[in-house]
Amino acid sequence: MTDHSQQLHTSTRAQDGTVLAWQRHGSGRPLVLLAGQANNHHWWDGVREDFHATHATLTMDYRGTGASGAPDGPYSTQLFADDVITVLDALEIERADVYGTSMGGRVAQWLAARHPHRVRRLVLGCTSPGGPRAPEQDGSVRRALAQADPAASRRALLDLMYSPAWRAEHPGPYTTLGDPAMPPHARRGHLVASNEHDAWDALRQLTAPTLVLHGAQDRLTPAANAPLLAARIPGARTHLFPGARHAYFQECRPETSRLVTSFLTAPEAAPG
Repeated sequence: MTDHSQQLHTSTRAQDGTVLAWQRHGSGRPLVLLAGQANNHHWWDGVREDFHATHATLTMDYRGTGASGAPDGPYSTQLFADDVITVLDALEIERADVYGTSMGGRVAQWLAARHPHRVRRLVLGCTSPGGPRAPEQDGSVRRALAQADPAASRRALLDLMYSPAWRAEHPGPYTTLGDPAMPPHARRGHLVASNEHDAWDALRQLTAPTLVLHGAQDRLTPAANAPLLAARIPGARTHLFPGARHAYFQECRPETSRLVTSFLTAPEAAPG
C-alpha cells in the first residue's frame, strides 16, 4: 500500500491511452469519491475535507472532464468503473471505501459488482439502478433541462440541486452544475452513459456493506430509487434527508458527513 499522507494531483493512462487525472488528499484508509454526470472532481469541494480525519480521499476527473482526456467514446458507467480501477492500480490500492453520488453512484455499483474484492464499504447517494424498473424524472424536469437558453437551463438545474431556502443562505459559486470546459461530444457521452446504465441484475451480487442516501425532495433522480436500491442490495441500509434535493450532501453536509463517516468507521461485523 502506498503512503496517502501527501496531497497529490496527477494522472495515469487507461488501456486505450486516455489520460485519467486524479487527486489524493489526506491520510488514512482510502475513500474513493465519485462525482455526478458531466462533473469533475470539484463536485466534492467543501465536502471531501469532512473525511480527512479518518480517510485519504481520492477523486478523479472522468474522461471528458477536467484534466482528463476526452476521446470520442462511446462512454458508459462500466467504462468509468474500469477507469477507477486503473487509478486504484496506479496507486497500488488493493481495497477502498467507495462513495458515489448521482452518476457516480451508478459507476460505484459496477465497481462493487465487478470488483467486489476492491470495495470494502459502499455508499450510494442520489442515484438509481437504472433500467426499466427505476423511477425516472418526470417530463417537466426533462423539458426544463433541455431548454435552448443555457441560462434558463442552468437555473432549472440549480433548482433541482438545492432548495430555495438553502440557496438563499448559500449564493454560490456552486460546484455541482457541470464542467463548463467539457467538449460537446463528451457532454453527450456522459448523458448517454448515465441514461443507459442498468445494473439491476448485478445488484443482487453486491457483497460490500452498503448505505443508500437520498434527498427526500429529489426530482432529478427521484427519491423512490433509494428504497428500491436498498431492497435490491443484500443487507443495505437507507436514509432520506427531509427537504433536501439532489445535492443533499452539500445542503445537509454536517449530518451527511457524520452519517457516512460513522458507517465507514463502524467495527467490522464478526464472521457468522
